[in-house]
Formats: sequence, C-alpha cells, structure tokens
Amino acid sequence: MKITGAAKALRIYIGESDQWHGQPLHTAIVFRARQEGMAGATVIKGFEGFGAHSRIHTANLLRLSEDLPVIVEIVDIADRINAFLPLLDEMVQEGLITLHDVEVIKYVAPHKGK
Repeated sequence: MKITGAAKALRIYIGESDQWHGQPLHTAIVFRARQEGMAGATVIKGFEGFGAHSRIHTANLLRLSEDLPVIVEIVDIADRINAFLPLLDEMVQEGLITLHDVEVIKYVAPHKGK
C-alpha cells in the first residue's frame, strides 16, 4: 500500500481501562482497523490528563491512576476513515474522537517477502 497527498488523521481519546467485549478498547480499535484494511494505527499512552469529568488521571507515584489517557491515531485516505467512523461510534461509549486533514509526505509498506 502506498499513500501520498491529502489524507485524514483520526484520533480517538479514551481511557486505558475502557473495554470492548472483554478486551481493552484501544486493542479492539487497532484490531478492527486492521480488519477494515486501514493503512495503520498507533496507540499512545499518556501519563497525565483529564476529560469531560474533569478528573485528573496521572502516572504520578503519589496519585496512582488505573485509567491513564490513551490516544489511538489512524491516518488513511478520507474514504476509508469515513467508512470506519460508524464502527467507532458503536465502540467508543465515552471519550473524544477528532478528525484532521493531513498531508502524507511518504507512506510505503514494505514488499511482502522482505
């Protein structure tokens, strides 16, 4: 797969403890994105943040949190991202989903067999 030019960046802000059918939500999103043929997905774990409830989630040793912030980012062409949005609507019960225009400079998957 090769992508260059105009694309979309999808960011899903959720909690580390969020679940989907018995597994971590971030893992379920990544696997579903792969099933749907998305170009790729990355999970980024935050060490501090707050959301709609204004409760601070932190990795600070004095205030251990079991629900650190997590961002799942997916970059792909607009058609694939738009087709994925209804699936996310079902999966993400609490969180924030943003969509941004991006310009892909280079994305080239290695040839199979390498």
